[in-house]
Formats: sequence, C-alpha cells, structure tokens
Amino acid sequence: MTGLSRRGLISGAAVAGGALALPVASPGPAAAAESGAAAAAPAEAVRISRGDPRYQGLVSGANQRWVGRPDYVCIVSSTAQVVRAVQEAVDQGLRIAVRSGGHCNEPFVSDGDVRAVIDMSGMDAISYDEKRRAFAVEPGAMLGSVYRALYKRWGVVLPGGTCPTVGAGGHITGGGYGALSRSRGLTVDHLYAVEVVTVSAEGKARAVVATREPDDPHRDLWWAHTGAGGGNFGVITRYWLRSPDATGNDPAKLLPQAPTEVLLSDVSWSWDDLDEKSFTRLVHNFDAWHARNSAPDSRGRFLYSQLKLQHKSAGAFHMCTQVDAAAPDAGGLLDEFLAAVSAGTGVKYHVVDRVRAPWMYAVTQWFGFVEAAISRWKAKAAYVRKTMPHEQVMAMHRQLTRSDYDNPTALVNLISYGGRINAVASDATAVAQRDSHLKILYVSLWTGSGDGEAARHEKWVRDCFEDVYAATGGVPRPGGVNDGCYINYADADMADPDLNRSGTPWHRLYFKDNYPRLQQVKAQWDPRDLFRHALAVRKP
Repeated sequence: MTGLSRRGLISGAAVAGGALALPVASPGPAAAAESGAAAAAPAEAVRISRGDPRYQGLVSGANQRWVGRPDYVCIVSSTAQVVRAVQEAVDQGLRIAVRSGGHCNEPFVSDGDVRAVIDMSGMDAISYDEKRRAFAVEPGAMLGSVYRALYKRWGVVLPGGTCPTVGAGGHITGGGYGALSRSRGLTVDHLYAVEVVTVSAEGKARAVVATREPDDPHRDLWWAHTGAGGGNFGVITRYWLRSPDATGNDPAKLLPQAPTEVLLSDVSWSWDDLDEKSFTRLVHNFDAWHARNSAPDSRGRFLYSQLKLQHKSAGAFHMCTQVDAAAPDAGGLLDEFLAAVSAGTGVKYHVVDRVRAPWMYAVTQWFGFVEAAISRWKAKAAYVRKTMPHEQVMAMHRQLTRSDYDNPTALVNLISYGGRINAVASDATAVAQRDSHLKILYVSLWTGSGDGEAARHEKWVRDCFEDVYAATGGVPRPGGVNDGCYINYADADMADPDLNRSGTPWHRLYFKDNYPRLQQVKAQWDPRDLFRHALAVRKP
C-alpha cells in the first residue's frame, strides 16, 4: 500500500471559485481581529511585476498545471486598496482575475488574457462585528485559520471544507461544504452579508455591502454569492456569517456549535480481495445507506464519510468516516454504517484507524480528510439524488481496473451529502442541488510537468466520467439519478462543445433553474462583463 493511499487523497481537491472570489467590503466596526492584518494594513498595495524575484512564485496556485503571465500581481490588504486596484485596471483596460487560496481546478486566474491579478492573501482577518451581530471573515483567510479562530474564541463553527489550506474567498461563494454540513448545512446557509467591489456601467469601482435582509435593495447581490462561485460579479472583500435562526447578541450562539469530540474511522479494502461483484456491492451499499439516511432530521446526518475508490494500481482504497461524538449512540451509528457498507460483499475491511479525538484535531490534522501534497490534477464532479443504477457502478469498476492506465492517485471519491443541506429550498440560495445524498469527485493527481503526462491523466478522467454517465449523454444530467455538477469543483470541459456533446448546457449542470436569476444579477452588477472565466455567469 502506498503512502499516498494510506493518507487518503482529498475531499475537496480544489475550490473552483477560490482564486476568483472577488471581495467587496465597506469597512464595518469589526472588532477584535484574529490577525492584525486589518488594523496594520499598509496605505498602499504591493505590486509585483515581471522581473521582480517574487513574481514567479505568485503567478500560479496550488494546481501547478496552470501558470499565468499577467503584467503584475497586486497584493491588497484593505477594501480601499481593492477599490483602487480595480479602478486602475479598469482605467487601463486590463483583464482582471482574483486569487485567494489558489485551489482552482481550472486556469481561470492563469488565463493568458488576464493582465492584472489581485491577490487577497493580505486580507485574512477573522473578527466579530458587534454592529452586524456576525462574524467577519476576509477572503484571504485559510479555512484552517477560520476554524481555529471561531472555535478557540467563541466555540462555534462554519461547516466548510476539509482542506485547511483552501481560502475562504472562493470556498464560501461556491456553496462550500464539509464534514459537518450534513448536520449543520452549507457555508452559504449561514452567510448573512457580503462585501463586494463592483464596477458600474460608467467604469466606476466601488464597495457595496449586500445582506440577506428582505428589505435590502442589494439582496440579489447577496443571493448570487450563495452558490454562483467566484469571479462573477466583482471582488469579494469580506463575508459576514450568522445563522438565519440565531437570536441575541452572544457570539457563541450566532453560528452552530462545534463538536467537542468526534469518532474517526479509516478502513481499507485490498483490491486483491475484490472482484467485480464484491466491488459493485460495496459501492451500492455505501450509496444505499446514504439514500436511507440523508433526510434533514435523520440520525445519520451526524455521520460523514468519503469512500475513496483509488485505481487498482494503488493496491487498496480507503473509506474515511467522522461521527459527531455527541450524536445519540455515536459508536453504534458508526458500527451500523460499517456493517451496512460491508454487508453481502464477502470481503473484510482492514481497520487502519479508529479513535475518539477532539474536533479541532480532526478538522486540521487528521490524515483521513486532509489532502495529499500533489501538484497537478484534473477533476470532475457530480451530485447523486437517487441510488445509482448498476451500469454506473459497473463503469466505475471498469475504469478503476483498466490495465492501460496505472496511476495510483487517480480515484472516484464518493462523498456524504444531504441531511440538513436538504432542508433548504433550491431557490433560497444559488445552490440549486438540495435533494442529493452524495457528491462524487472524479480526479487524477500527478507530479510530472510534461504535456503528454497531463494529456494521459486528463484522458482517464474524461473517459471515466463519460463512461459512468453514458446513459445521459456523458454528463450527470439534472433531474434524474444525478443532479448536475458542483461549481467549486470546476470543470471547464462542461462549457466546451467539443467535450460536452450531451445537449445539456454547462449552466444547467451547475445552476439549474437558478441561472436566469444569476444572469439578471450579472447584468446589474457587472454590466461590462469585467469578471469572467470559462464557467462565469453570462449576461442575458
């Protein structure tokens, strides 16, 4: 078994909008910043142009497939600096892109037409805003820092992703989810307000605050940031987070309580023990358990799992699971789940890890959910809303056991979804997929830099995806077994007519019936179409 397979690979390999989320904020009375960045922000942004020794280290993100060549990178540390940076780029007619954590699947920031990159890493403060009764999070803050700050100071949690180095900027606006989302909802279900630097039809940059308040004239701008992904409407400079049902002024009661402890489980299966029948039964069991246990009030909502089906060349694959230790009979719930997944397979799993641990350890350090250090990847994603037909699972087996492809870090990752996520109406936020019980991440990760190497891995991911969804044109068409794709696992293939020949448009896959409303927001707030990429919302 390889070290990579033991450590698990990723739950959220990349956050599509992360690099593109464009922060917009008007300074509020945010108090007690976790970092001193906000209070000590320099008067001017730092501009790094070609020839500067720092330039090469700032023109790519986590996915080293994509390296840009902008005229400059502007590192900002305040909303006022963002306004000036955007205005300067507009005045010079430069194409703008924004990077926060840099975990984008696709070359949205590294596009060859992008001339000015606004780097949000200098805006990473996490604070409590007494006036808005909400937690203010700047887009450059990494999720691990967000979790630590909220937990250590107030005992609360944002139910976001499991990779601590993803930036809040793109993660939240794309509808970020994670190990606590089945019991506590999506990140956007707790988004109270957003601050965005937008540009008017006359070319004037300004900071706007939009809230979820029913009488807010900018409410549609807030709504668009609850699932459309980054790089669409402007530059996000601040989020404010408060649960919709929260009351009072005690910060400890304005977001969900974080677990004190969790049960962690990592089990593995050897490919040598599996044949086609036992493999398909195992996958069907995992799928069926989630279909039975993903109602908003289900006891199963306290359990989150990833079944990481690595290519046969890895020798084995893992299933990593977390259960909130405060759930009724948490240990029994985990045992029932493990038994249900194994039932009828005739194959025993190997217990790699089973431990009761503090939640803070699980969310920042446990190997089960933390991503591996791989520098290049290609990913695709799908939602599952009905148990998968046998043909889909057979296609997974066929692709994972191919003898003409041998990458041990290629996988199909089945990820828990549903629960409290499905308690929200499909049009209440921009996240339209509100009746699914699984997400699936198809991904190949590699280290070689050659074009031939990339083409080989890209082909496997595309072949696998098209094979699994052959009955619906090679894509997870919404409304049947599947429900489209997840924008934070961006896949530009879906907008390429040479690669998506299904007849289902890319925007239907990502946004379903919410797309026309997103287009109206686009027309109002980005009339010049300054903020764009391959999967950006288009004007009507």
